[in-house]
Amino acid sequence: MDLKRYLDLAALLEKDSSTPSERRAFGLKHSDKKHDPVAQLCIWIEARRHKLVPPLMSEKVDLFLYRVTVILVAAAFVLGLFSGAGLLSYSGKEPVNLIYFLAMVVLLPLSTMLLSVAAMLRADRTKNLLVHISPAYWMEWLFSLVGRKREETDDLFTISPSVLNWIVIRRSQMLALAFSSGLLVALLGVVATRDIAFAWSTTLDLSDTAFHAFLKTVALPWRVWLPSAVPSLELVSQSHYFRLGGALSGSMVSHAALLGTWWKFLAMATLFYAVLLRVIFLLIATIGYKRALQRAMLRLDGADMLLREMNQPLVTTQATETENAYRQVESGYKRVLHTLKDSYDIAQGWAIPKARLSVICDSLGVAASGYYEVGGNNPLEEDRRIADLSHGDVALFVKAWEPPTMDFVDYLLMLAAHADSVVIIPVGTEKSALKASDKEIGVWIRKIAALDQKKVWIKQ
Repeated sequence: MDLKRYLDLAALLEKDSSTPSERRAFGLKHSDKKHDPVAQLCIWIEARRHKLVPPLMSEKVDLFLYRVTVILVAAAFVLGLFSGAGLLSYSGKEPVNLIYFLAMVVLLPLSTMLLSVAAMLRADRTKNLLVHISPAYWMEWLFSLVGRKREETDDLFTISPSVLNWIVIRRSQMLALAFSSGLLVALLGVVATRDIAFAWSTTLDLSDTAFHAFLKTVALPWRVWLPSAVPSLELVSQSHYFRLGGALSGSMVSHAALLGTWWKFLAMATLFYAVLLRVIFLLIATIGYKRALQRAMLRLDGADMLLREMNQPLVTTQATETENAYRQVESGYKRVLHTLKDSYDIAQGWAIPKARLSVICDSLGVAASGYYEVGGNNPLEEDRRIADLSHGDVALFVKAWEPPTMDFVDYLLMLAAHADSVVIIPVGTEKSALKASDKEIGVWIRKIAALDQKKVWIKQ
């Protein structure tokens, strides 16, 4: 599911002129998707997208979002890269205080993730402050610009506020991931190219033992399988730096090599808290975004009617009693059916397309193992082949308003020679709910009666 399909569906529903019969034919053709309305709508979009006049608004919006996202992600990565390089800046005189970098890769990501969770829980609300304070909040404003452009082109389409909120949430996770990736690359790059001594210093009354316990808690996700990336109490004690006096203690100088091992812990903290957890949040945001799109698709004006017409049979009405004029015609021909069977071996339509034929059968509650179009533009060889393949009980649908021609009679005789029985079913137009008039049926009965075929019946 993507935004382009959502936009295309909105445009198609606004301009669609398909008839209920065409929609029902499409639904029958894709009946396997009946219980998955979103998938059914997606197939319908693909089948009718060619009716939209290019350039498509969905393509413009998608390209616009892609460009904006690429620019923002690149900017966030560069910002993270320079931020990491600044936090790890080493003059050679004083060690790098790892507290600042640790706060950037652990405390900041965790706090923003909590805000993200709260924003996700309230994403369906139109006014969501937690969404608007994210780094990508102004993308909704960019959408409003696109909306005004659409108004100028008479395309009165508005994007669901829920979808907009999830777009902002998802883009925020992308930006945070790019920023964190920049921090990680900066750390690895600086460590690989420079000899850095790390230390920790804070004005808080924090003992070495308490700080070590805190670090062990932070390292909980990897301390069992990667103990080398967990700082020891000795390392914590040796790297405790006090600025008073402005000079390094002799103990820190003698343990300079040990102070450089902090990078393993910092790298794992960045990888887990700032990168891996953010990837998980991005996946969650992507799932939420897709679900919001699905819900928004089903709520579009006209979507409910479209699905209903695709999945529900067309309603037809028939008179409960036959009028006297028809009874007089019927009295001259005895092979008349008043009701149809639930199923036939084969259903055929004389100059009726297969898709239309399936809708007619569905409307009348008739099922068949195969559907065929005969007559019309079909070559004679094709009609002969279909007649040869016909067997059992055949339902032959005809347009009631078109009187039988010699071509039809020839085919009927050919069909009757192979089938066990043939039921001719005259049908009317959609406006008449497929019901043929008494006059039209009378014309067909007189013609069939003249043939006197024992296998041929007609539905009144």
